[in-house]
Amino acid sequence: MPDTLERGDGGAVAPEEMVARAQALMPAIREAQERTERDRRVSTEIFERILDADLYRILQPKRWGGYEYGFDSFVDIAFEIARGCGSTGWVFAITSKYQWLLGMFPAQAQEDVWGEDRNGRTCASFTPTGTATPVDGGYRIKGSWAFCSGLDNCPWVLVAVNVPDDDGSAIKERGYVIVPRGELGIEDDWKVVGLAGTGSKTVFTDDLFVPAHRYLSIADSLSGNPPGAALNDGPIFRVPAFSALSISVCTPTIGMAQGAWDEFVGATRDRVTRGAALSQPSPMAELPTIQLRIGDAAACIDAAKMIVRRDAADIMETVRSGRELTVEQRARNKGDLGFAAGLALRAVDQMFEAGGGKGLQLESRLQRYWRDAHAGAMHISVNRDAVLALYGRVSLGLPSGPAQF
Repeated sequence: MPDTLERGDGGAVAPEEMVARAQALMPAIREAQERTERDRRVSTEIFERILDADLYRILQPKRWGGYEYGFDSFVDIAFEIARGCGSTGWVFAITSKYQWLLGMFPAQAQEDVWGEDRNGRTCASFTPTGTATPVDGGYRIKGSWAFCSGLDNCPWVLVAVNVPDDDGSAIKERGYVIVPRGELGIEDDWKVVGLAGTGSKTVFTDDLFVPAHRYLSIADSLSGNPPGAALNDGPIFRVPAFSALSISVCTPTIGMAQGAWDEFVGATRDRVTRGAALSQPSPMAELPTIQLRIGDAAACIDAAKMIVRRDAADIMETVRSGRELTVEQRARNKGDLGFAAGLALRAVDQMFEAGGGKGLQLESRLQRYWRDAHAGAMHISVNRDAVLALYGRVSLGLPSGPAQF
C-alpha cells in the first residue's frame, strides 16, 4: 500500500482497490476480536489502520480529499470490515457513513471538521433527546444522547435536538448539531451482550454553545438540496438522509453472518465428531444436515447482499439521473433492508445451532458473531415488524404514517 495517495480528484483509489484493502485488513481485525470486545471499543491501532487505508474517504466530499463514491461502493467495503469483526465493522459502517451527512452541512461546519484534519469524523445519536435554544450566533444545547457508536474513535459528535419556538411552548423544528467530543460529558454505560466493542456510550451536557453553522435541520437533510450540496459535486449529497442511513446498519449485520460462515466452515472441514454412547466418531463434513445448514446459510447471505446492493445501486442511479426517489422506492428499500437483516440472522442461527459445545465458549468467534449479528438486527431502522409493515402500507396505497424514511 503506498504511503501517499493523490487527493481530491474523486478517483485516486478505485472502489475495487478499496474493497481489496478492506479484505487485506480483515485478518488483523478478526484476530483483535476478543480484545475489542473486552476493551469495549475499537483499538486505536486497528482504527488507525482503517484510516491509513483511506477507507473513510469512500463517501467524503472531494473538496476535502474524499472520493464521493456511492452507497453501492460503500456496501462492499463495510461488509468486509464486519466480516472480520462485528463491532469494528459496525463502528466503521456507522461513522464512515456520517462523512456523507457531514457533506450536507454548511461550508464552515465542514471546515471545522476537516480543515485541519482530513481524517476528521463524527459519531452520532439520532434520537432528539436534547434541546437547542436559539441565541445570538447559534444555539445553547442541553440534554443527553445514547448509543454514540464509535465515540472513542471520533473527535466530533453529532446529536439530534429539538428547537423550541420563541416562547418555548412548542417544538419549532428538529435538527442536528456537531460538537467536539471534548466539550461533552461521557457516561460509560455501554455494557452489553452484543456489539460490546462499539463503545456506544451516552454523552450529555447541561449547557453548551454551538455556532449556527454547525446546525442542520432535519428538513434540510431530507430536502435533496441541503446547504452543503452546492459545495460538493457528487449527487450523493442530494440523497435524503433517511433514505440511506439504514444501509450502514444492515450491511455490517450481513458481514457478521459471513464471518460466522467463514468460522464454521473452516472449523468443520476437518472436524470429527466425538461420538455419543451408541455411535462412532465421524467426519462432521460428511453429515448431510451440516451440509444443508452450510448451503442454506450461504444462500441467505448471498440473497441479503444482492438485495442491499440492488437497492443501493438504485438509489445512486436515481439521484445521478436527476430524479427524486419516490415514496414507493423508499418504502421498498426500508422493507428490503429489514428483510435482508432477517436473512443474515437465519444464516448465523443455522451455524450457531450446529456449533456444539465449543461454540459456547467465550473465546469462540462463532458465538461472538452470533451475539453481534442479533444485536445489529435489533436496531430500529432494520426492525422487521416496523419496516416491512411500512412497505406493506405503501404497497396497499395507504399513507406511510409518521415514520421518516
